[in-house]
Amino acid sequence: MPSNLPRFFARLRLLPLLAALPFLSGCGLIVLDPAGDVARQQGDLIVLSTVLMLLIIVPVMGLTIFFAWKYRASNKEATYKPDWDHSTQLELVIWSAPLLIIICLGAVTWVATHLLDPYRPLARTGPGQPVAAEVQPLDVQVVALDWKWLFIYPEQGVATVNELALPVNRPVRFRISSSSVMNSFYVPALAGQIYAMPGMETKLHGVFDKTGEYEGFSANYSGWGFSNMRFAVKSLPAGEFDKWVATTKASAEGDLSRNVYLELEKPTHKEPVRRFAASDPQLFDAVVNMCVEPGKMCMHDMMSVDAAGGAGIAGIGNVRQVTYDKFAARGTVDVARWSVRYVAAYCSAPVMSNDRPDAKPVAPEKLKGEGLPHPSKPERTALRAPAAAERPLS
Repeated sequence: MPSNLPRFFARLRLLPLLAALPFLSGCGLIVLDPAGDVARQQGDLIVLSTVLMLLIIVPVMGLTIFFAWKYRASNKEATYKPDWDHSTQLELVIWSAPLLIIICLGAVTWVATHLLDPYRPLARTGPGQPVAAEVQPLDVQVVALDWKWLFIYPEQGVATVNELALPVNRPVRFRISSSSVMNSFYVPALAGQIYAMPGMETKLHGVFDKTGEYEGFSANYSGWGFSNMRFAVKSLPAGEFDKWVATTKASAEGDLSRNVYLELEKPTHKEPVRRFAASDPQLFDAVVNMCVEPGKMCMHDMMSVDAAGGAGIAGIGNVRQVTYDKFAARGTVDVARWSVRYVAAYCSAPVMSNDRPDAKPVAPEKLKGEGLPHPSKPERTALRAPAAAERPLS
């Protein structure tokens, strides 16, 4: 037995390393030491909430150990009261302390929920640094693709894939959507996460108050390439940001037209950084309304038709315009079945392109019930008397 003691004490040296393992997981300490005012306020909220909860947790854990030690079976000097079951003073302490903590947490949460609302424009870039009235936020349009991120700068006329550059000390307004499935846009150093959903637009406001290089990623599982759905984030001085925009324009692969976007949104894995010129001001709105592909009706137009009561049977041949299964539209399933699977109404004449094998109106006869027997006409629905063998036995 004594020969094993040195080995035992040697293993004790590993305890500090084991204690450090929780700090090596997740996204590190960037959440508590970010580079933006919004993220810093969120980090302070996490610390404050944790401290408030520890005001209850720590005393309870300490008292649990104290009572277990004091009232152990071998302690003959401990007070023994087998008939004790109530103490008004103890009940007041047990219930009032957690109630006060819950009230404090509720008040903090209420205030922070409104001050840190992602849709709320920023009023400051840091403590004691209000945003001047003449300062306009930088608009960045974000599209979650499979499995990469597209950033469009409408003011600068550029677009990038898996690279986000922002000027320091300037508020940023993100407009966020997705091409196919739900993702979550998250830059821990800048602000909290916000979901990116197809057919919808979400918003996020943030600001960097110090320069550096950081990382953003998708915080919502979205399929096979999710783990590599990450992008570089650069916080640059104003002059360097202008140089970055000029360099991006000079090294652009071409213009981000709608045809280029349709190729770009096809699923890829570990997509490298790519740069484009962005001259179509309506591209992002078309992504949100799911009508980038030629011949598709935009969702806001469909809502207008629905609000007007629809077009009835007259628009039944326009199924392709109001069908949004992009993968079926690209020929990944039987297009004949795809064409007749959906029925919708539209008030204008059919608009069909010739770039698809099913680019023709669907025959409405079967959909309208033409040629089917009518129950009010006995000549079409002649009923015969059951034969003797088919008659039930009495």
